[in-house]
Amino acid sequence: MVRRKKLFFKKEFAVGIASGSKTSTIRLSSNLRAGDEVELIAGGIRLGMARIESVEVKKVRELTDDDARRDGFSSRDELVETLKRLYRSKGLNEGTEVKLIRFKLKRQNQ
Repeated sequence: MVRRKKLFFKKEFAVGIASGSKTSTIRLSSNLRAGDEVELIAGGIRLGMARIESVEVKKVRELTDDDARRDGFSSRDELVETLKRLYRSKGLNEGTEVKLIRFKLKRQNQ
């Protein structure tokens, strides 16, 4: 049996994913690769299947407003503040390497 890869999100991001306004996520680490099929789950709710379009390594200081908008934020500053809150215990700073994961929702759960 093939084990299905999953990508978990906080519940607050479910609406953006379902509407298509959130098409990326930023993680400190990930084993996902372009082409992977993943199940998207937000706050324990299965949203559907997605295809990973790309995985790019960047430093926090290299994140842009475009990166922020794809991630469902209005600006880079808002994105970085949220990352610092989510990864508070990891000591995230401007020099921290992150993985920018872009995905495309293929099929939504009804």
